[in-house]
Amino acid sequence: MELRHLNAFLAVAEELHFGRAAKRLQMAQPPLSQQIRQLERELGVQLFHRNTRSVRLTSAGESFLDPVRTVLDDLDTAVRAARSAGKGEYGRVTIGFAGASSHETLPRLTRAVRAAHPGLELVMTGQTYANTALSRVADGSLDLGFVRLPVTRPGVAHRVIDQEELVCALPSDHPLARRVSVPLDVLAGEPFVSFPANSGSTVRDTMTEACESAGFTPRVVQEAPDSYTILALVAAGVGVTLTVTSVQHIQQNGLVYRRIAGPPIRLSAALAWRPDNPSAALRAVLAVAEEALPTPTHHRG
Repeated sequence: MELRHLNAFLAVAEELHFGRAAKRLQMAQPPLSQQIRQLERELGVQLFHRNTRSVRLTSAGESFLDPVRTVLDDLDTAVRAARSAGKGEYGRVTIGFAGASSHETLPRLTRAVRAAHPGLELVMTGQTYANTALSRVADGSLDLGFVRLPVTRPGVAHRVIDQEELVCALPSDHPLARRVSVPLDVLAGEPFVSFPANSGSTVRDTMTEACESAGFTPRVVQEAPDSYTILALVAAGVGVTLTVTSVQHIQQNGLVYRRIAGPPIRLSAALAWRPDNPSAALRAVLAVAEEALPTPTHHRG
């Protein structure tokens, strides 16, 4: 039994006229009549009473009608689901991000994706530092990662979505808090709070590089897993830190941010993915991200 036979039967059963059914199916009437006869031979029953003046269903035809409609409806649903999945309208995309620094960019992306593709599932993995996210994209355990430049992993593509600067966070009663900007070298004797060493945090790496360029290695007295905790410790007077402009939405008593004196120390935020990832859902998210998180003008090539 072939799909064309079921479509032929349904058309004739609903039109009760071979000429109209043939027109509906965009075919000639003789081949349609032949398909109905083939179907009846295969089933071993007569589906229609027909003469030169009328066509009507037999009792077997009436019994056959609803199941055929169900089969064809289910098939149509399956076809539409497959096509939608092929366009990325259904499926699953895993995304790695670090919470505080994705405070603005992540919600913009997720809201836009849900508006454009409500059937698509986003699986979010928080506290995934930039270097860790990059490694997991490279090994295929994440589809998409919020990372920072440079992106040097083979087989990983990226697109810049934001540019940040390094800033100094201080206890509000710290003597340096009275300054408009803080030279890095005056922090040489200060205790620092930061992300764990070797955690995959580009902020920790950039802080260390910046301090070493100023002539000292930062003395980290306490580590914490996220920017919220780090800044709470700074507000409590445990130490100072260097962080990024994207976390300055974290405001609490006892905490101030100050610009670093001298040329800005910039970090570019990016989305990273594997171009050979076959996921249509990922391609759909990347297409939405082009508008939701456009590349800053000065980064366009």
